[in-house]
Amino acid sequence: MNALRTAPHELAIDRLNRLRDAHTRLTSQKNSEAGLSNGIFQRWSDPVVTSGHIPLNWRYDLDPASNPWMMERLGINAVFNAGALYHNGKHVLALRVEGADRKSFFALAQSDTGVDGFEFFETPVRLPQTDDPDTNVYDMRLTAHEDGWIYGLFCTERKDTVRMEDTSAAIAQCGIVRTRNLKDWERLPDLRTQSGQQRNVVLHPEFVAGKYGLYTRPQDGFITVGGGGGIGWGLCEDMADAVIDDESIVDPKIYHTIKELKNGQGPAPLKTPAGWLHLAHGVRNTAAGLRYVLYMFVTDLNAPWNITHRPGGHLIAPEGPERTGDVSNVVFCNGWTVAPDGDVFIYYASSDTRLHVATTSVAQLVDYCLNTPEDPLTSRACVEQRIALIEANRHSTTANRP
Repeated sequence: MNALRTAPHELAIDRLNRLRDAHTRLTSQKNSEAGLSNGIFQRWSDPVVTSGHIPLNWRYDLDPASNPWMMERLGINAVFNAGALYHNGKHVLALRVEGADRKSFFALAQSDTGVDGFEFFETPVRLPQTDDPDTNVYDMRLTAHEDGWIYGLFCTERKDTVRMEDTSAAIAQCGIVRTRNLKDWERLPDLRTQSGQQRNVVLHPEFVAGKYGLYTRPQDGFITVGGGGGIGWGLCEDMADAVIDDESIVDPKIYHTIKELKNGQGPAPLKTPAGWLHLAHGVRNTAAGLRYVLYMFVTDLNAPWNITHRPGGHLIAPEGPERTGDVSNVVFCNGWTVAPDGDVFIYYASSDTRLHVATTSVAQLVDYCLNTPEDPLTSRACVEQRIALIEANRHSTTANRP
């Protein structure tokens, strides 16, 4: 009732000041480590970016004359699934921002620390269009390629015109842009493959036999992978007209594992002396719906399609509040960064709602990948594997100390 007795102009000014104060408190909040880690990575207490971090002038008409109640005009539903790049001394995110209207777009933000203080670029990315305009775009992977370009590969979604009667039927393909400065984006033709639909396509950061290598995820339908699925691999001659004629599965789905239903490459792999480190997502079905987790594997330095190590189980699974959101029980990652000192920042989204960070190092991830046993695929074999660990600890002087 007090608001009704206040002049609209005064109400707008007062509300805008309170909005700005709240936004400043949120965006300037320092992050902290969340408890004792598992030795592989360290979770951080607060999400690094949420819908509340979006600049006020992206959501509100700030003119009291045209917005006397200071209403939110263009709402934000979620911020998640960010591509990432360490660029000019900063951790840069290519965030998927979903408006209240369900349309996603890309926004760039950068931070000195990588765990807090992300500042948005002035405007969202004005994505150039092809002759067949995108209906929706999301989940960009950023790759700084040795050819000198920074590439952004993302999912472009359009209506399935063959099934017009089904208003949810869509076609997903891989859209491609490139830039040298993260401000001016050149749109290239969409990737063409022999598969009906493509998701989770990632560019390998180096040439392979003089060609561009791409990790793919072929599928039969928009949601279901059908007879396809698994992480694929293919080569193309030119990213300016990217065509993969021969696509093979290098990391298949496997029954009764974390990647039973489908799986896909996350960000571009990291090069280490031990091989290329890969982060991927795996999906299985449950009585409560799909469960997404993150897992790792290693490929040969000279043959990045050849897996050399497969640590069993998940690396990161949703915990606590991460399990709740628009699409619950999900973690997803399409971006990580490596600082000059070897620290790794894993940017993972939870439940299609918000973005978190977990920190580790190249050395820790290499140790994890090379020394974690592979999934033996049966309960009995898993028991034997665990008993072997127990027996090894029985004879360890360190393990037997009080």
